Amino acid sequence: MVSNSILYFDNASTTAVDDEVLFAMLPYFKEFYGNASSSHKFGVNINKEIESAKQRIADLINSGSKEIVFTSGATESVNTVLKGIFNTDSKRNQIITVATEHSAVLETCQFLENQGIDVVYLPVKANGIIDLEILKKNIGTQTLIVCVMLVNNETGVIQPIKEIANIAHDNGALMFTDATQAVGKMKVDVIDLEVDFMAFSAHKFHGPKGIGGLFIKKQILKHFNALIHGGKHQDGLRSGTLNVPGIIGLGKACEVANFQIDNHKSITELRDLLESELLKIEGSFVNGDNENRIYSITNICFPKIDSNIVINMLDTICVSNGSACSSALIEPSYVLQAMGLNKEDAFSSIRFSLSKYNTREEVYALVEKLREIIMQLKPLKHV
Repeated sequence: MVSNSILYFDNASTTAVDDEVLFAMLPYFKEFYGNASSSHKFGVNINKEIESAKQRIADLINSGSKEIVFTSGATESVNTVLKGIFNTDSKRNQIITVATEHSAVLETCQFLENQGIDVVYLPVKANGIIDLEILKKNIGTQTLIVCVMLVNNETGVIQPIKEIANIAHDNGALMFTDATQAVGKMKVDVIDLEVDFMAFSAHKFHGPKGIGGLFIKKQILKHFNALIHGGKHQDGLRSGTLNVPGIIGLGKACEVANFQIDNHKSITELRDLLESELLKIEGSFVNGDNENRIYSITNICFPKIDSNIVINMLDTICVSNGSACSSALIEPSYVLQAMGLNKEDAFSSIRFSLSKYNTREEVYALVEKLREIIMQLKPLKHV
């Protein structure tokens, strides 16, 4: 899909809203504008639609509808879990996480370290996947929660969450996964994964921005401390007037995703085509595991080429050299450096992320333009 001549390959950052999602939302901006928490019939009827949307979300991730809490997105969900869990077990004072986590996790952990919480940042192997033996050596009776993302936002690498959860639970710890890059794109079953908490955002799978979800296992609900108070909305777990259009959009996005969850062959083929063409460029290589990764992301290094210059020269072609949440920082990716890349190669890496709206014509246009730019820059590489 091309809009105003834009070629969009930054879908890990955000996605276009699906037409079905948009149409489902529109009536709730104007016609059904009532407050879902109101006791009058207008509000009660809107609340019924909220509950229906919640069930669609639960169906997508195989949870109970009462285990879903609406938030503004995954960043809020991450903060809610990590800041809200530490009054539940005073004998445990440790988080175990991973050096390649999203900044929402890492910065929250840094905040908690300043509050006296012990945080262990596990390394990853060169392919971006953690070593389970290192996890086993670090976890113990002091660990309250293990926090590992399901799909990495920069490389698409998939972590063995079920195995990690088993290790956590064997040691009496809780398991939290940031599944923002996974929900709506691949099968995510909270029961099968055995997670206690899971965060996700609508805008990563063709839903609206500003709305997300948090799965909290029902056995933990009564012990959990809310981050936002005032009004006791959502059973006191997250107060504040509900974003009705956003929730309706999230529910519809989940319904659409559930129907299309196995139909990603075309996106996989486009990713493979893009990768095969770009790897013809001398010296280029893929960052991350080639097997254990999601079908929609590839991260490629073009040695000696400054990715910031390339992105600027691409102009109307949208790609990324890291997380959109830290794009204002012109520095090499900490994710890639944690995987063993030096600063120069990390600076030379670009993330390409695709969606159902991309086409072969767009892939070829991107490849042609990128080759042209790299050929222009190569003479400058030793300057």
